[in-house]
Amino acid sequence: MRIVDLIASAGVTGFYFDDQKAIKLGAEGDGFAYKGDPVTPGFTAVRQKGESISIMLILEDGQVAYGDCAAVQYSGVGGRDPLFLVEEYIPLIHREVAPKLRGREITSFKKLAGEFDTLVQSDGRRLHTAIRYGVTQAILDAVAISQRKTMAEVIAEEYGTTLAKQTIPIFTQTGDERYLNADKCILKRAQVLPHGLINNVETKLGRNGEKLLEYVSWLRKRVFELGQPGYFPTLHIDVYGTIGMLFNEEPGPMAAYLGELAQAAEPLKLRIEGPMDAGSKEGQIQALKVLKNEMSAKNIPVEIVADEWCNTLEDIKEFVDAKSCHMVQIKTPDLGGINNIIEAVLYAKAHGVGAYLGGTCNETERSSQVCVHIALATQPTQILAKPGMGVDEGYMITYNEMQRTLALLQARKKAAQGR
Repeated sequence: MRIVDLIASAGVTGFYFDDQKAIKLGAEGDGFAYKGDPVTPGFTAVRQKGESISIMLILEDGQVAYGDCAAVQYSGVGGRDPLFLVEEYIPLIHREVAPKLRGREITSFKKLAGEFDTLVQSDGRRLHTAIRYGVTQAILDAVAISQRKTMAEVIAEEYGTTLAKQTIPIFTQTGDERYLNADKCILKRAQVLPHGLINNVETKLGRNGEKLLEYVSWLRKRVFELGQPGYFPTLHIDVYGTIGMLFNEEPGPMAAYLGELAQAAEPLKLRIEGPMDAGSKEGQIQALKVLKNEMSAKNIPVEIVADEWCNTLEDIKEFVDAKSCHMVQIKTPDLGGINNIIEAVLYAKAHGVGAYLGGTCNETERSSQVCVHIALATQPTQILAKPGMGVDEGYMITYNEMQRTLALLQARKKAAQGR
């Protein structure tokens, strides 16, 4: 089977691009928008619409393989690639990628994805991570179509993994509607919740940490009010470095505060993502490791999740090798090719670190579906429900794709046993 053409179309994502630096510096909310000027290069507003590009590979038998190029909500910071805008990157895809894919024979996903993930443009630079993300999704779909298999089966066969037989725990995120949407997470019986978007000390963490402490207490209470017997979800909250800001990056006071949060959450497990932002990868690895060791010495049962400065496969390996955290977020668009995502999950698991197959609310339904197949083939600790911040839509897309694929895999297994 050959690829005869590549068609790219403009799209939107399930959320927005936000200027994280401007928000941390106190950009004032104005309805769903923000007042003030952006500070990160490329932004024209503190919040602007998320953009995506769909990659459609036309196969020689007329079938079409799909993948979506998308970038994270907080683009352009923390070592990430710049803002991903359709107007700039569709011409580049037609110029740099399409000619190299036309006429190619579809064989191994791993080989072809590796080639396009490392492709160097005519100007000597690598492709934007969002392009590598979308193109490799389409390549995986093309291989699956040509072999008449699910994308999960292709990954499992090429990487020597075992396909999941049960649902991977799904992590739902509330966005700024952290109370109303937490109810939705609980009613959906999500296994992990609520993310919470604690990205400002004054308005969300509290000048003494009291607002987050109250929120965790409320979450615990709400789980037992709305949940059924036996429902014990994990609480996973992203604090965007604000705990470090509040306690001047001092590990002792930070650990003590995390202990208070753990007590408020009992008997539910608590994970805290991004407790501080040290401003560099090396600094972040060291700061997380010191905090993790401090918590271990004090028997504080909170899991630390690495996010900021943990953007590439190489970064993830460094965080894992340093034993700096209990879990790494594999922020899917940041890694570029999905071959890197697969390897990141497998590396973390092999070294005893939790693998959070994450991403961003600022993706599309297609990238979410492809990530479900990655999860079923690699079995991470949890997978993010995406896109969007409304809970229902992202959870539906993630859950339904997972259930459809599990049902297909089970039916095929039964059919093979009956032959």
